[in-house]
Amino acid sequence: MTALAEMTNPKTREPERRCIVSGETAPKHGLIRFVVGPDNAIVPDLGERLPGRGIWLSADRGALETAVTKKLFARAAKAQVSVPDDLTGRVEALLVKKCRDIIGLARRSDLLVFGYDRVLEVLERNAAGLVVVALDAGGARHDVIYAARKTPVVSGLKSSELGVAAGKGVVSFLTIQRGGLAASLKRECERLTGLRPEGMDVSK
Repeated sequence: MTALAEMTNPKTREPERRCIVSGETAPKHGLIRFVVGPDNAIVPDLGERLPGRGIWLSADRGALETAVTKKLFARAAKAQVSVPDDLTGRVEALLVKKCRDIIGLARRSDLLVFGYDRVLEVLERNAAGLVVVALDAGGARHDVIYAARKTPVVSGLKSSELGVAAGKGVVSFLTIQRGGLAASLKRECERLTGLRPEGMDVSK
């Protein structure tokens, strides 16, 4: 199931937008916004702050590739637009950067714990707001996922990417304390997972 299908609490329901590929309306949480730039090029707007009419697309590699091949961006914009050949790669790289930036901020704020043993200790104390498991974490991931119980678990990043963000060479597991950074990282990791077909199933 992609991030597009994620359910939301009715009391905190987000504004909804329509995916130009599926035609389904869903909370913005699981979609990516694009705009038409000054040069009529399609630009990903992950922060949803760029001016212009938003073009929304499910955070899913297949949906993005379909939008490019079927020229759905031009149809949605009702104008001739140029689409970068490497648009999918650009979006993926931007999502990786957003995830790494959030993890880096959590590290500087002393909200980050990483490493197999330390993560298990935090989970045992029920002190984690989010667990991130590297795509290439290996068999030990089952122990961490099981220990997480009701704590949200996400993936999407490789151990080398987690390591860079955490200031270490390689990191397979990390946690962030409850709060805004955990919520932000959860969203970005889920969107990134949709762009990476080798994504890990972290459902418990």
